Amino acid sequence: MALQRHESTEDFSSWLLPAVDRCLKSAGPALSDVDLFAVAGGPGSFTGLRVGLTTVKAWAELFGKRIVRVSRLEVMVRLAGEERGYVAASFDAQRGQIFGGLYKLNEKQGGELIEQEMVIAPGDFVNWVVHRAREQAVRWIAMDPELLSCTQAWENRVRKGSEILRCPDGLAAGVAELGEELAQQGQFTDVLQLDANYVRRSDAEIFWKDPGSHARQ
Repeated sequence: MALQRHESTEDFSSWLLPAVDRCLKSAGPALSDVDLFAVAGGPGSFTGLRVGLTTVKAWAELFGKRIVRVSRLEVMVRLAGEERGYVAASFDAQRGQIFGGLYKLNEKQGGELIEQEMVIAPGDFVNWVVHRAREQAVRWIAMDPELLSCTQAWENRVRKGSEILRCPDGLAAGVAELGEELAQQGQFTDVLQLDANYVRRSDAEIFWKDPGSHARQ
């Protein structure tokens, strides 16, 4: 396995292909030898998701390979451990909001998403999770735990013994592992139907439909 982290200020679009080339040279095989492409389909930034998905689509069509799209939040949930029960995952979505999702891990089905992934204020996410889990125990994992811990809603959870696990830096290996697992279950994504789960509408869409929204951001 070979990993490359995007730790520079270089645009992701110009960084990606050279980074892939370095990975392949380190690991050994050529791109045409890869049997499966696993890609994070969201949530996340519009630019990053578009670049990643477009690149994988091109490779899949060029080499006739299969694709598995995975959720960044579900990858985070897997990093919280294998213990069954509710796991809430979140990371910064900017503008005072977070991307969040509540999953329930069970022995037979793996991770089951409860309702849908969302973009939401941190305190509202805590309250929603508590309500949806019906006061059952929840494990929390976040890339930015301070966004949750500074809310009044979280102070109430601390009194009940809740803690937030800081998500390890970098999700690439987790994306690959979950992608391989889903592939073994036959959960492939058709290249023509591969799309991102943005959760939040783009600025262009928001402003086009509601020009006055810019003043309220």
